[in-house]
This record gives sequence, C-alpha cells and structure tokens, in this order.
Amino acid sequence: MTTASALPRDPAARLDELARLRRVRDRIDREHAQPLDVEALARGAHVSAGTLSRRFKAAFGESPYSYLMTRRVERAMALLRRGDVTVTDACFAVGFSSLGTFSTRFSELVGISPSDYRARAADSPVDLPTCVIKHAARPVRNREAATALPA
Repeated sequence: MTTASALPRDPAARLDELARLRRVRDRIDREHAQPLDVEALARGAHVSAGTLSRRFKAAFGESPYSYLMTRRVERAMALLRRGDVTVTDACFAVGFSSLGTFSTRFSELVGISPSDYRARAADSPVDLPTCVIKHAARPVRNREAATALPA
C-alpha cells in the first residue's frame, strides 16, 4: 500500500477517516506529557499501529511518533523561554522520561541544545506576543528544513 492509497478514496469514508485522525492528533496535543506510544494511540482509534502510522502520515505528512516528539519539543521551548524552568524540569514536564533522549530530540529539531536555547532566550528578551514567538520558533525536522530552503 502506497502512502497515497493509505486513505480511503470514497469521499464520505475519507472524511470519516480524517475526523478519526484529527481526534488522534488532538489527543497527542492534549496528552503530550502523558506516556503515549503509537500502540496506545492506535488502540484508542481501533486500528493497528501500522495502519495508524500509515494513515496519519498520509494525512499530516509525519508519523504519530514524530508529531508527538515535535509537540513535546515545542512545549519545552515555551517553558525554556520563560527562563524560570530548568532544562531537567522542562524535560519531565513535557513527557520525556530521559534527559538524554530529550536533549537529542531537542537538538535534532531546534538545531541547538536545550541549555543553549534557554541561555539565548534569557539573553534576548523580546516583547512580542507569545503566538508570534511560537510561530517563528516552531521546531522543524532537519529533512523538512532542507526542503523549505530555496535552491
């Protein structure tokens, strides 16, 4: 099954499938700090983990696991920008159980370590609305960044 055929062709079935996938995505957004894995998300959607991964990626462009990691890092960035939260506290607050995994994923998505990010945010306080900062600082996977750059 190709990525394009992971979603149903029938318009009504496709809308139902997209609604189910949006509920999975909403659950990830809501419960990002909880212990979530693809199997648990798939059980909640009443499909297999493989089916959920294929359909989620076809609909949203990334796997459920990647989406979860991106959301956790995004929330950690917001906590670290505040300046009153340590890297360790941010790590556990967003749902990581290992500081090493957190630092690796954070560096992979943001391009710098969490401690460097926190230091830079503290050095340059900006009086912009949080929504603007969040949009401008959204973590992007390295392969996505490469395709977003002009040739």
